[in-house]
Amino acid sequence: MSDTFWAFVGLVLFLALLVYFQIPQKIIHHLDARAKRIKDELDEALRLREEAQEILAEYQRKHAEAEKDAQEIIAAAKHEVESVIAEARTKAEEYVKNRNKLAEQKIAQAEADAIRMVSSSAIDLAISTARVLIAKELDSNRADELVKEALSKESLSKMKTHLN
Repeated sequence: MSDTFWAFVGLVLFLALLVYFQIPQKIIHHLDARAKRIKDELDEALRLREEAQEILAEYQRKHAEAEKDAQEIIAAAKHEVESVIAEARTKAEEYVKNRNKLAEQKIAQAEADAIRMVSSSAIDLAISTARVLIAKELDSNRADELVKEALSKESLSKMKTHLN
């Protein structure tokens, strides 16, 4: 008996033992369980992928809404800034207008004061000059005549008309 024969007998015995202990069924069972586990993992991965795509779509939609809201907020802020600028410009123009009016009033008042001062000075000068001239050229008789004339009714009525 040769070595080949004994190797063949050993192989047959080994295979018989494998069948006796149901090793092929156990291997098939383990392979089936592993295949089922892999299939379940693939199904779970597919489900997770679909869920991730849904979440991504939701976030993209929310991002688009947020972008739209941001654009609306920016537009509203620009509008608000423009209205504030317009209001400030209007107030500044009004302020300048009021300041110009006030300055014009002050200038007019200063002119009126200057005219009054000049008039007052001119009147004072005229009165002083008239006193000096009257004092030089007026005697007491002529002074009495002028006073009587000034107090006469005609002179008083002329004064009243000039004063009114």
